[in-house]
Amino acid sequence: MEIWINPACSKCRGALTLLDAEGAGYTVRRYLEDVPSQDEIREVLGRLGLEPWDITRTQEAAAKELGLKDWPREESARDRWIAALAEHPKLIQRPIITADDGTAVVGRTEEAVREAMSRSRE
Repeated sequence: MEIWINPACSKCRGALTLLDAEGAGYTVRRYLEDVPSQDEIREVLGRLGLEPWDITRTQEAAAKELGLKDWPREESARDRWIAALAEHPKLIQRPIITADDGTAVVGRTEEAVREAMSRSRE
């Protein structure tokens, strides 16, 4: 199991605390320092079953500068969104936990973190 975190994020710290309390095995990826490539973002989106606009933090300054709220949310614009996430990783929703079964969750709630742990134990 891998978790993409921003150490300054309280949801990320909460997810790590829960993983540690449950004795879960995981690796940490500080995605602002170890920026995911466009291909890695595509892979995670596939594992999440989401589109890039679904995991974009649209209230971030970079999102406003790019005018993301006006970008089309359709297949033809997908690569543009993915490129923006790779170029501005702060726009990626966090934490993202990739489970051992090939799925992933956005671990913003205790329930989502527990779901990722259950998928990694099976």
